[in-house]
Amino acid sequence: MSASPRPETMRKHSVSIRGHRTSITLENAFMDALRHMARERETSVAALIAEIDGAQATPGNLSSAIRVAVLEWALNGSGKISVGRHDTENSGHA
Repeated sequence: MSASPRPETMRKHSVSIRGHRTSITLENAFMDALRHMARERETSVAALIAEIDGAQATPGNLSSAIRVAVLEWALNGSGKISVGRHDTENSGHA
């Protein structure tokens, strides 16, 4: 019997975004949450990653953008993806 993967362990994952192959590095816990998020939204993980990538206000580190999107989803249960775009009216900050 092998031990289950530790949630904090980082792993590389190959993905295809709009026909372009790339890789992301995520902790197992974030990858598991991303899969859960995709199931909840009834979409594929690849389609969800493409949506997260397209929602970045400033294109940058895709792995970080995925972590932020998963965190936002976990905190407010919203299906909306707003990576790098802050709604100051609802955030409690001026």
